[in-house]
Amino acid sequence: MEKNEIRDIQTFDIIDVAKNIAKEKGIDELEVIDAMEMAIAKAGRTKYGFELDIRAHVDKKTGKIGLFRYQEVVEDMDSFPSEERVNKVNISNLKKDNKSLKVGEFVKEELPPLDFGRIAVQTAKQVIFQKVKEAEKIMQFNEFKDKAGEIVNGVVKRVEYGNLIIDLGKGEAILRREELLNREVFRRSDRIRAYINEVKHDLKGPQIFLSRAHNNFLVKLFFQEVPEIYDGIIEVKSVARDPGSRAKIAVYTKEKSIDPVGACVGMRGSRVQAVVNELQGEKIDIVLWSEDIATFVVNALGPAEVDKVIIEEDLKKIDVIVPDEQLSLAIGRKGQNVRLASALTGWSIDILTTSQESDRRNEEFKNLSQKFIEFLDVDEVIAHLLVTEGFTTIDEVAMVSLEELTSIEGFDENLSKELIQRAKTCVEKIREENLQKLRESGFDDYLLNTKLFNTEQLLKLNENNIKTRDQLADLSNVELIEIFREMDKDKADEIIMDSRQHWYKN
Repeated sequence: MEKNEIRDIQTFDIIDVAKNIAKEKGIDELEVIDAMEMAIAKAGRTKYGFELDIRAHVDKKTGKIGLFRYQEVVEDMDSFPSEERVNKVNISNLKKDNKSLKVGEFVKEELPPLDFGRIAVQTAKQVIFQKVKEAEKIMQFNEFKDKAGEIVNGVVKRVEYGNLIIDLGKGEAILRREELLNREVFRRSDRIRAYINEVKHDLKGPQIFLSRAHNNFLVKLFFQEVPEIYDGIIEVKSVARDPGSRAKIAVYTKEKSIDPVGACVGMRGSRVQAVVNELQGEKIDIVLWSEDIATFVVNALGPAEVDKVIIEEDLKKIDVIVPDEQLSLAIGRKGQNVRLASALTGWSIDILTTSQESDRRNEEFKNLSQKFIEFLDVDEVIAHLLVTEGFTTIDEVAMVSLEELTSIEGFDENLSKELIQRAKTCVEKIREENLQKLRESGFDDYLLNTKLFNTEQLLKLNENNIKTRDQLADLSNVELIEIFREMDKDKADEIIMDSRQHWYKN
């Protein structure tokens, strides 16, 4: 915008200028007019004084420009700091024409039209440029704020320290280096597809962040390539990725007539290959999801064969036993296959060979037998029989019924009674030792005497540094359930409320 354009703005065509700028930048005409008013006001302050409250007004119909000085009407101007008084006027000093004004309203004095000089023109240009740029950014934010989670196409505009600035047509986006696939290189003017990971408005203004490494980029690509996923017939349950290297995607459908894995692969692999090509050759395993975790884990570890699985639900841990020759395939290069399977299922997975599992079983058998020999003072044969029958703790022996124990071959009634009695004595002894340790560690009487916890649970509280009634009462039910994962919400609520009773009495 040159000097003669600014001069023209003072006369009759400011509305036309605003329309042209608005059309060129794709923003609202009123935004441009606001920018012009700010520019003219700034030029006015340059001429009349920066300390003055000078405002410009453009008539939206005629284009006429008015320049005004504003002074706030106050009760006592002397009560304000000296630097603020220039823009204040006492209500008692109002002139006849302004006598109707009240405190808090403004005296508006019209100033002579400006004769824009070179500096004023430059100032006006800068203000308009800045305001228009801000309007463009807001428009860009409004355009893309509801598109987070979608795939967009763009052109690489420039590369800055490995980060890509992408031209999306109606705005620019940032694709950080860490959000690219491994070894992926783009240059200026390259076309690119990416996932809108985040659209936010911060101190730098509206910003759009893209990703090609995000799990959902893979999901959205399948949405585009597989109509059954787009239509909701096939559901994507979970995804795990090593971007640019390998990925696993779990799919499921309620329609028994549809093979979800086959539908995602496509005729001769056409559908999955289209996704692989977009991801620069990233290998994709399509896994059939199952509600049964054992089946799901076995599917997720494909193409490795699995002999059996051992599940520990409390720990969300699963041991997978594979033939010796399948170990490297199950683990994958640098542990990739088992790591992705674990991320896909949400369970911790340990891979063991058949021989390793056999060795571990033998070691566990030996350790359990030794424990029974030591604590129950029995010989090796009796200890082996207890382990063989599935007993793993002294508590289990103490709690077993006489009939169940005598049903074991070689165990008569007298031997069974003696074993149960020895187990109960041992359990009580261990309990007393543990309670003594808890007393010495600072446990209060409430926790030691309450029937809400057994000894093992008290030890668990001790591990989490909960040693007094008040410390327990300060917990929420969610925090208590995190300590005792097997505890349900009703039980947690009961314990918390009981521990807080003394608060209400006080």
